[in-house]
Amino acid sequence: MSKKYHVYGVGNALVDMEFEVTPEILQELKIDKGVMTLVDESRQAEIVVKLTKLHCKRCSGGSAANTMVAISQLGGKGFYSCKVANDETGSFYLEDLINCGLDTNLRYTDRESGTTGKCIVMVTPDADRTMNTFLGITGTLSTSELVPDAIADSEYIYLEGYLVTSATGKNAAIKAREIAMKSGVKTSLSLSDPNMASFFKNGLLEMIGDGIDLIFANETEAMKLANSHNINDAIAYLKTLSKCFAMTRGANGSIIFDGENLLEIAPVPVQAVDTVGAGDMYAGAFLYGITHGMSDRAAGNLASLAASRIVSRFGARLATEEMQDILNGYHSAQN
Repeated sequence: MSKKYHVYGVGNALVDMEFEVTPEILQELKIDKGVMTLVDESRQAEIVVKLTKLHCKRCSGGSAANTMVAISQLGGKGFYSCKVANDETGSFYLEDLINCGLDTNLRYTDRESGTTGKCIVMVTPDADRTMNTFLGITGTLSTSELVPDAIADSEYIYLEGYLVTSATGKNAAIKAREIAMKSGVKTSLSLSDPNMASFFKNGLLEMIGDGIDLIFANETEAMKLANSHNINDAIAYLKTLSKCFAMTRGANGSIIFDGENLLEIAPVPVQAVDTVGAGDMYAGAFLYGITHGMSDRAAGNLASLAASRIVSRFGARLATEEMQDILNGYHSAQN
């Protein structure tokens, strides 16, 4: 029996504010380069004031949201559970999800008063991205935002690792996994960020429970979770947590474990200008592939191609037309 949704995602709803900066600006602002740091509202406002003269690109985001949008743009059906406030930013966020073709819990409930979360994304000339995030109301995301019937009517659930930073968010991820497993829905999770693996390992392991079907990670996150500098240790450790995994390695491509074999996926050579959203895009294209009849290797090749496109320009998303071009180009190359 076919399911209504290919993927049901759960994650933090954040409006991204993206700036191009120099390493000197990060030093001046005393910001750790290359990682996501949670900040309070006043600190975020202070940073924004310092960056006011720079061009700002605004779009609705959050790691899992970017993945879900990619799935929808490729032609998949998705449902996204998240939390925004009853403010202008929240309305902007909801409208964007709907325009992207996603179903969401936000359509069926009244939004609470508060402040919608925002993420300042600072991109340096080496294509690295540094994020300072104020979660706002998404920090109170809980089991109330889950829609059990929609979870049960999905092929996969997809959880972002960032949920581990909030007790209620972590509980929502655990509950979503439990509902999915009882309903025979496959489970997937992204480690999201090196800091999540370093400082919230126990919480991530709680989210994973006795094991899930698929983990997404980059090699730094995987090694930090395994507490090792050796990639082979990371591979061995991920196998104890998940039936399958996809590990991205930047310019070195990616490694997929399909449950039996390790598959090496070649990179698509590009000049990277912004790595924001690369992992999110990879996960979205891979999940689209495996829910649309592709083998893990084929899905990995599609994901590698899509990720190469996203890093070659600024921003965490591509236009729907370009996503369709990627898919069509991929299919043409296989024929």
